[in-house]
Amino acid sequence: MKRLLALGVVLLPWKIKRWILRRFWGYKFADGARIGLAYVFPGELVMGEHAHIDHFTVAVHLDRMECGAHSYIGRSNWVTGHPRHGEHFTHRTERDPSLLLGDHSSITKQHIIDCTDRIEIGAFTTVAGYGSQLITHGIDTHENRQDCKPIRIGSYCLIGTRVTVLGGAVLPDRTVLGAGSLLNKAHTEEYAVYAGQPAKKVKDLDPEGAYFHRESGFVH
Repeated sequence: MKRLLALGVVLLPWKIKRWILRRFWGYKFADGARIGLAYVFPGELVMGEHAHIDHFTVAVHLDRMECGAHSYIGRSNWVTGHPRHGEHFTHRTERDPSLLLGDHSSITKQHIIDCTDRIEIGAFTTVAGYGSQLITHGIDTHENRQDCKPIRIGSYCLIGTRVTVLGGAVLPDRTVLGAGSLLNKAHTEEYAVYAGQPAKKVKDLDPEGAYFHRESGFVH
C-alpha cells in the first residue's frame, strides 16, 4: 500500500509533493531543493539549497541520502542499497547503506550506484558520462557469504565515463579517474590521473588547474 502511495506522490506537482514528503516521510528539504519525476524514497532524505534530482532516477532501500547544496543527480540513475536488518551482511555490524553527496557535486546520467554500504562523493566532484557502476558489495568466496565495504570519492574529482568502482576503493581529492577504468583499492596521492584495469597512477596534474579551484559545480 505504501508503495502505491509513493507512486502517486511521484506524479504530483513539486510544491504538493514537497509538502507531503516533509509531512508524512519526514524528509528535510531546503526551500530551493527539487525532485523531478523520480522515485526517491530512502529512509531519511536531506537536500540542501538548490540540490536537484532529475527525472526517472530511482533511489530505494537506503537508510539515508544526503544531497549537499547545489548538488545534482541527473536523469535515469539507479541508486539502491540493502536494508540494514536484512538477512545478508550481518557480520558487517557498522554497515551504513547511505549515499552522501557534497556541495556542488554531480552525478550525470544512467549510472548504477550500489549503496549496500556507504558511498561518499565529495564536494565539487563530477561523476561524468554514462554507464558507470559504483558497487559496494560482492561475494567472499573464502567465507562463502556476501560482503561489502564503503567507497569514498574525494572532493574536486572527475570520474570518466563507464568506470567501475568497487567496495573499499578510495579516490583521493583533486584527481581524475580515466574513462573505462576499474578502481578496486584505496589510493592516496592527490593531483593525479588514475587509469587502467585495475587503475593506477599514470600522470601528474597541475595543482593550479582551474577545475580544482572552481567555486561553482557547473562546468561551462
